[in-house]
Amino acid sequence: MLDLPPLARFGNRVATGLTDVTDDPAALDSHGFWAVCADFEGRLTCARFREVREQPVPAPVPGAWRGPDAGDWSTSLDRSGYTAGVRYIRDRIAEGEVYQANLCRVLSAPVAPDSDVDALTSLLARGNPAPYAGTIRLPGHGVEIATASPELFLRRDGRVVESGPIKGTGRTEADLLEKDYAENVMIVDLVRNDIGRVCATGTVTVPDLCAVEKHPGLVHLVSTVRGELRAGAGWPELLDAAFPPGSVTGAPKSSAMRIIGDLEPAPRGPYCGGIGWVDADRGTGELAVGIRTFWIDRDADGGAVLRFGTGAGITWGSDPEREWRETELKASRLLAVASGTYEVSEGIPE
Repeated sequence: MLDLPPLARFGNRVATGLTDVTDDPAALDSHGFWAVCADFEGRLTCARFREVREQPVPAPVPGAWRGPDAGDWSTSLDRSGYTAGVRYIRDRIAEGEVYQANLCRVLSAPVAPDSDVDALTSLLARGNPAPYAGTIRLPGHGVEIATASPELFLRRDGRVVESGPIKGTGRTEADLLEKDYAENVMIVDLVRNDIGRVCATGTVTVPDLCAVEKHPGLVHLVSTVRGELRAGAGWPELLDAAFPPGSVTGAPKSSAMRIIGDLEPAPRGPYCGGIGWVDADRGTGELAVGIRTFWIDRDADGGAVLRFGTGAGITWGSDPEREWRETELKASRLLAVASGTYEVSEGIPE
């Protein structure tokens, strides 16, 4: 592995000069600029950087990223396993145990030991630009992430907090079904409840419901939930109330989490967790839901594996084959970028 310095990128902002690393969320209410990664399973890494500057993501350097061959990817759930999981969730819905659950799979492929997620970030910025794109490179702390997330988990500006859950995906708006709109409303209600646990009574609102957003190669239904933190509540209380994100768990969240544990054979890691930044000096921050996210796992012998997660929300109206195809749709463009088979010159489809 290359001896690469710690670094974090969020949009056109880059942070260097690592000073502290902690798993204590209270640090986010102290001082300084923090990069944050919360794994779906609960591991929290907060890294404070000394220097923050505006700098566009650099253009890709030929040969800097050597991704896996397109045929090297394996999946934690194959087609038959995934569709069987969809049918299982529908059975649980019929039994009244859950209304909706997100079923995910993790794709993996070996990469060179000197692989650098920041080089992958340059490719993603051009092949799949995203509103919450980010990179956290902390190889000494087991965090090497490049995300092209389109989804806001938590934004904070002083006492005002906001979440932007996504539910409903299609190639075009015409592909969206009644099931997608119903699922979005269901998750909005869950997020309202989560945020409401730490917000002042009467301040939680839904300014936007089921807005259609276009992203590279697909469209999403996106809603906005907003509230004002009650006195005494900070980042520890907010994360405790809202994590893991409702859009990638299900409703009720506790039941959905049990089903996820039963069905998913691989940990999600940073996928479906929270990835972003906090400026404690200004009382601002922005965490994305860790979807459309790559990360590198390394073993004691120096081997490196690139991972990527993809999934779909399952309701009573779900068709198993359609849900499998949705996971393929969400992954196809990004895997092509990482494997070098997507030509950035093709442009971004409307």
